[in-house]
Amino acid sequence: MKLIIVSGLSGSGKSIALETLEDCGYFCIDNLPVTLLENFIKNVMMVDKKTYAKTAIGIDARNQSESLAGFTDSLNLIRSKGIDCEVIFMQAEESTLLKRYSETRRKHPLTDFNIPLKEALNIEKKMLMPVAKHASVVIDTSRTHYHQLRDLVKDQIGEREFRHISLQFQSFGFKNGVPLDADFLFDARCLPNPYWLPELRGLTGKDQAVIDFLKGQSLVGELFQEITGFMERWMPRFEAEGRSYLTVAIGCTGGQHRSVYLVDALARQFKSPSLNVIVRHRELS
Repeated sequence: MKLIIVSGLSGSGKSIALETLEDCGYFCIDNLPVTLLENFIKNVMMVDKKTYAKTAIGIDARNQSESLAGFTDSLNLIRSKGIDCEVIFMQAEESTLLKRYSETRRKHPLTDFNIPLKEALNIEKKMLMPVAKHASVVIDTSRTHYHQLRDLVKDQIGEREFRHISLQFQSFGFKNGVPLDADFLFDARCLPNPYWLPELRGLTGKDQAVIDFLKGQSLVGELFQEITGFMERWMPRFEAEGRSYLTVAIGCTGGQHRSVYLVDALARQFKSPSLNVIVRHRELS
Protein backbone atom coordinates (compact mmCIF):
# COMPACT_ATOMS: atom_id res chain seq x y z
CA MET A 1 0.00 0.00 0.00
CA LYS A 2 1.18 3.49 -0.86
CA LEU A 3 0.43 6.68 1.10
CA ILE A 4 1.66 10.09 0.02
CA ILE A 5 1.32 12.97 2.48
CA VAL A 6 1.31 16.34 0.74
CA SER A 7 2.10 19.30 2.96
CA GLY A 8 3.64 22.73 2.69
CA LEU A 9 3.06 26.44 2.85
CA SER A 10 -0.30 27.92 1.96
CA GLY A 11 -0.21 29.16 -1.61
CA SER A 12 2.66 26.87 -2.63
CA GLY A 13 0.55 24.56 -4.81
CA LYS A 14 -0.64 21.75 -2.53
CA SER A 15 -4.11 21.69 -4.10
CA ILE A 16 -2.60 21.35 -7.58
CA ALA A 17 -0.39 18.51 -6.35
CA LEU A 18 -3.38 16.67 -4.89
CA GLU A 19 -5.42 17.19 -8.06
CA THR A 20 -2.56 15.75 -10.10
CA LEU A 21 -2.23 12.73 -7.81
CA GLU A 22 -5.97 12.14 -8.11
CA ASP A 23 -5.59 12.14 -11.91
CA CYS A 24 -2.83 9.54 -11.46
CA GLY A 25 -5.18 7.15 -9.68
CA TYR A 26 -4.70 8.15 -6.04
CA PHE A 27 -7.60 8.41 -3.60
CA CYS A 28 -7.09 11.97 -2.28
CA ILE A 29 -8.18 13.63 0.95
CA ASP A 30 -7.43 17.28 1.65
CA ASN A 31 -7.00 18.81 5.11
CA LEU A 32 -7.21 15.64 7.19
CA PRO A 33 -6.46 16.48 10.84
CA VAL A 34 -3.30 14.77 12.06
CA THR A 35 -5.24 13.50 15.05
CA LEU A 36 -7.41 11.45 12.68
CA LEU A 37 -4.52 9.92 10.74
CA GLU A 38 -4.24 6.86 12.96
CA ASN A 39 -7.98 6.20 12.83
CA PHE A 40 -8.00 6.59 9.06
CA ILE A 41 -5.17 4.09 8.67
CA LYS A 42 -6.70 1.57 11.05
CA ASN A 43 -10.38 1.84 10.18
CA VAL A 44 -10.29 2.81 6.51
CA MET A 45 -7.07 1.96 4.67
CA MET A 46 -6.39 -1.35 6.41
CA VAL A 47 -10.04 -2.41 6.09
CA ASP A 48 -10.39 -1.72 2.36
CA LYS A 49 -6.89 -2.23 0.99
CA LYS A 50 -8.05 -2.38 -2.62
CA THR A 51 -9.81 0.99 -2.68
CA TYR A 52 -7.07 2.75 -0.71
CA ALA A 53 -4.06 0.97 -2.19
CA LYS A 54 -2.84 4.36 -3.46
CA THR A 55 -3.84 7.23 -1.19
CA ALA A 56 -2.74 10.86 -0.91
CA ILE A 57 -3.54 13.07 2.08
CA GLY A 58 -3.13 16.83 2.37
CA ILE A 59 -1.97 18.11 5.77
CA ASP A 60 -1.30 21.78 6.35
CA ALA A 61 -1.50 24.67 8.81
CA ARG A 62 -5.26 24.38 9.11
CA ASN A 63 -4.36 21.75 11.71
CA GLN A 64 -3.73 22.91 15.26
CA SER A 65 -0.04 23.30 16.14
CA GLU A 66 -0.44 20.76 18.97
CA SER A 67 -1.60 18.06 16.55
CA LEU A 68 1.17 18.88 14.05
CA ALA A 69 3.70 18.39 16.85
CA GLY A 70 2.61 14.74 17.03
CA PHE A 71 3.19 14.10 13.34
CA THR A 72 6.36 12.06 13.93
CA ASP A 73 4.51 9.56 16.10
CA SER A 74 1.72 9.25 13.53
CA LEU A 75 4.23 8.69 10.74
CA ASN A 76 6.01 5.97 12.72
CA LEU A 77 2.71 4.22 13.36
CA ILE A 78 1.80 4.32 9.66
CA ARG A 79 5.09 2.75 8.63
CA SER A 80 4.80 0.13 11.37
CA LYS A 81 1.69 -1.12 9.55
CA GLY A 82 3.80 -1.90 6.48
CA ILE A 83 2.50 1.07 4.51
CA ASP A 84 4.95 2.74 2.14
CA CYS A 85 4.56 6.35 3.28
CA GLU A 86 6.23 9.34 1.61
CA VAL A 87 6.06 13.02 2.53
CA ILE A 88 6.12 15.69 -0.19
CA PHE A 89 6.63 19.24 1.08
CA MET A 90 5.75 22.26 -1.05
CA GLN A 91 7.35 25.64 -0.51
CA ALA A 92 7.92 28.99 -2.22
CA GLU A 93 9.75 32.22 -1.55
CA GLU A 94 7.97 34.68 0.73
CA SER A 95 7.77 37.32 -2.01
CA THR A 96 6.09 34.80 -4.31
CA LEU A 97 3.52 33.78 -1.69
CA LEU A 98 2.72 37.42 -0.91
CA LYS A 99 2.22 38.12 -4.60
CA ARG A 100 -0.03 35.10 -5.08
CA TYR A 101 -2.25 36.10 -2.18
CA SER A 102 -2.49 39.69 -3.45
CA GLU A 103 -3.55 38.43 -6.88
CA THR A 104 -6.09 35.82 -5.77
CA ARG A 105 -7.49 37.75 -2.78
CA ARG A 106 -7.59 34.50 -0.84
CA LYS A 107 -7.35 34.61 2.92
CA HIS A 108 -4.41 32.85 4.57
CA PRO A 109 -5.72 30.33 7.15
CA LEU A 110 -3.69 31.95 9.96
CA THR A 111 -4.46 35.61 9.32
CA ASP A 112 -6.91 37.63 11.39
CA PHE A 113 -7.27 41.22 12.57
CA ASN A 114 -4.15 40.90 14.74
CA ILE A 115 -1.94 38.79 12.43
CA PRO A 116 -0.95 40.27 9.06
CA LEU A 117 -0.12 38.02 6.11
CA LYS A 118 3.67 38.27 6.36
CA GLU A 119 3.61 37.30 10.02
CA ALA A 120 1.17 34.47 9.29
CA LEU A 121 3.63 33.02 6.76
CA ASN A 122 6.39 32.98 9.38
CA ILE A 123 4.12 31.34 11.94
CA GLU A 124 3.10 28.72 9.39
CA LYS A 125 6.72 27.80 8.62
CA LYS A 126 7.35 27.10 12.30
CA MET A 127 4.11 25.13 12.68
CA LEU A 128 4.94 22.86 9.76
CA MET A 129 8.54 22.10 10.80
CA PRO A 130 7.55 18.70 12.34
CA VAL A 131 6.19 17.70 8.91
CA ALA A 132 8.90 19.32 6.77
CA LYS A 133 11.73 17.50 8.54
CA HIS A 134 10.32 14.16 7.32
CA ALA A 135 10.00 15.23 3.69
CA SER A 136 11.61 12.90 1.17
CA VAL A 137 10.83 15.38 -1.59
CA VAL A 138 10.82 19.18 -1.35
CA ILE A 139 9.35 21.08 -4.31
CA ASP A 140 9.94 24.81 -4.59
CA THR A 141 7.25 26.45 -6.75
CA SER A 142 8.51 30.04 -6.68
CA ARG A 143 9.03 30.04 -10.44
CA THR A 144 6.73 27.19 -11.41
CA HIS A 145 3.40 27.69 -13.13
CA TYR A 146 0.38 25.36 -13.05
CA HIS A 147 1.34 23.02 -15.88
CA GLN A 148 4.99 22.80 -14.80
CA LEU A 149 3.96 21.81 -11.29
CA ARG A 150 1.62 19.12 -12.61
CA ASP A 151 4.47 17.73 -14.71
CA LEU A 152 6.83 17.76 -11.71
CA VAL A 153 4.36 15.82 -9.56
CA LYS A 154 3.68 13.34 -12.37
CA ASP A 155 7.40 12.82 -12.90
CA GLN A 156 7.91 12.36 -9.18
CA ILE A 157 5.43 9.49 -8.90
CA GLY A 158 5.49 8.25 -12.51
CA GLU A 159 6.76 4.70 -12.94
CA ARG A 160 8.15 4.78 -9.39
CA GLU A 161 7.32 1.10 -8.89
CA PHE A 162 9.52 0.17 -11.84
CA ARG A 163 12.44 2.53 -11.32
CA HIS A 164 14.88 2.90 -8.47
CA ILE A 165 15.25 6.67 -8.27
CA SER A 166 14.07 9.83 -10.02
CA LEU A 167 16.91 12.12 -11.09
CA GLN A 168 16.03 15.66 -12.13
CA PHE A 169 18.49 17.87 -14.00
CA GLN A 170 17.54 21.55 -13.91
CA SER A 171 19.14 24.54 -15.65
CA PHE A 172 18.76 28.03 -14.22
CA GLY A 173 20.19 31.54 -14.34
CA PHE A 174 21.94 32.91 -11.26
CA LYS A 175 20.60 36.38 -12.08
CA ASN A 176 17.10 35.07 -11.29
CA GLY A 177 18.03 33.32 -8.05
CA VAL A 178 19.17 29.87 -6.99
CA PRO A 179 16.61 27.00 -6.93
CA LEU A 180 15.72 26.25 -3.33
CA ASP A 181 14.86 22.60 -3.95
CA ALA A 182 18.21 21.55 -5.44
CA ASP A 183 20.12 18.71 -3.76
CA PHE A 184 23.30 19.46 -5.73
CA LEU A 185 24.21 22.74 -7.40
CA PHE A 186 27.00 23.31 -9.93
CA ASP A 187 28.16 26.69 -11.26
CA ALA A 188 28.90 26.86 -15.00
CA ARG A 189 29.66 30.60 -15.10
CA CYS A 190 33.38 29.81 -15.32
CA LEU A 191 32.92 28.31 -18.80
CA PRO A 192 33.27 30.15 -22.14
CA ASN A 193 30.04 32.06 -22.73
CA PRO A 194 28.30 31.89 -26.14
CA TYR A 195 26.47 35.09 -25.20
CA TRP A 196 29.51 37.13 -26.19
CA LEU A 197 29.33 35.89 -29.78
CA PRO A 198 26.73 38.01 -31.62
CA GLU A 199 25.61 35.11 -33.84
CA LEU A 200 24.91 32.92 -30.76
CA ARG A 201 23.51 35.48 -28.33
CA GLY A 202 19.88 35.04 -29.29
CA LEU A 203 20.06 31.24 -29.33
CA THR A 204 19.95 28.71 -26.47
CA GLY A 205 21.82 25.59 -25.45
CA LYS A 206 19.30 23.58 -27.49
CA ASP A 207 20.36 25.13 -30.78
CA GLN A 208 22.93 23.23 -32.82
CA ALA A 209 25.23 26.23 -33.30
CA VAL A 210 25.54 26.67 -29.52
CA ILE A 211 25.95 22.92 -29.00
CA ASP A 212 28.79 22.84 -31.54
CA PHE A 213 30.49 25.82 -29.89
CA LEU A 214 30.34 24.33 -26.38
CA LYS A 215 31.36 20.86 -27.56
CA GLY A 216 34.54 22.44 -28.85
CA GLN A 217 35.48 23.92 -25.47
CA SER A 218 37.72 21.65 -23.40
CA LEU A 219 36.63 23.24 -20.11
CA VAL A 220 33.00 22.37 -20.85
CA GLY A 221 33.97 18.74 -21.37
CA GLU A 222 35.99 18.68 -18.16
CA LEU A 223 33.11 20.05 -16.07
CA PHE A 224 30.70 17.58 -17.69
CA GLN A 225 32.99 14.66 -16.85
CA GLU A 226 33.50 15.78 -13.26
CA ILE A 227 29.77 16.22 -12.62
CA THR A 228 29.13 12.81 -14.21
CA GLY A 229 31.79 11.19 -12.04
CA PHE A 230 30.44 12.84 -8.90
CA MET A 231 26.89 11.63 -9.55
CA GLU A 232 27.99 8.11 -10.48
CA ARG A 233 30.02 7.94 -7.27
CA TRP A 234 27.44 9.27 -4.84
CA MET A 235 23.98 8.62 -6.33
CA PRO A 236 24.01 4.92 -5.32
CA ARG A 237 24.75 5.96 -1.73
CA PHE A 238 21.67 8.19 -1.62
CA GLU A 239 19.58 5.45 -3.20
CA ALA A 240 20.83 3.00 -0.57
CA GLU A 241 19.63 5.43 2.12
CA GLY A 242 16.13 5.32 0.68
CA ARG A 243 16.16 8.54 -1.33
CA SER A 244 13.78 8.34 -4.26
CA TYR A 245 14.32 11.77 -5.79
CA LEU A 246 17.44 13.88 -6.44
CA THR A 247 17.65 17.30 -8.12
CA VAL A 248 20.87 18.44 -9.77
CA ALA A 249 20.84 22.14 -10.66
CA ILE A 250 23.30 23.61 -13.18
CA GLY A 251 23.49 27.39 -13.28
CA CYS A 252 25.02 29.98 -15.57
CA THR A 253 24.46 33.73 -15.74
CA GLY A 254 21.17 33.82 -17.64
CA GLY A 255 20.20 30.15 -17.81
CA GLN A 256 20.09 30.20 -21.61
CA HIS A 257 23.26 28.63 -23.01
CA ARG A 258 25.84 26.78 -20.88
CA SER A 259 23.53 25.39 -18.21
CA VAL A 260 20.95 24.26 -20.78
CA TYR A 261 23.60 22.45 -22.82
CA LEU A 262 25.05 20.70 -19.75
CA VAL A 263 21.65 19.63 -18.42
CA ASP A 264 20.64 18.07 -21.72
CA ALA A 265 24.03 16.34 -22.02
CA LEU A 266 23.78 14.97 -18.48
CA ALA A 267 20.22 13.74 -19.07
CA ARG A 268 21.39 11.80 -22.11
CA GLN A 269 24.34 10.42 -20.14
CA PHE A 270 22.19 9.09 -17.27
CA LYS A 271 19.15 7.94 -19.23
CA SER A 272 18.58 4.26 -18.53
CA PRO A 273 15.76 1.79 -17.74
CA SER A 274 16.61 1.96 -14.02
CA LEU A 275 16.37 5.76 -13.75
CA ASN A 276 13.49 8.17 -14.19
CA VAL A 277 15.43 11.11 -15.66
CA ILE A 278 13.61 14.46 -15.61
CA VAL A 279 14.77 17.60 -17.44
CA ARG A 280 13.67 21.10 -16.52
CA HIS A 281 14.93 24.37 -18.03
CA ARG A 282 13.67 27.02 -15.64
CA GLU A 283 14.49 30.09 -17.71
CA LEU A 284 13.29 28.62 -21.02
CA SER A 285 9.76 27.79 -19.82
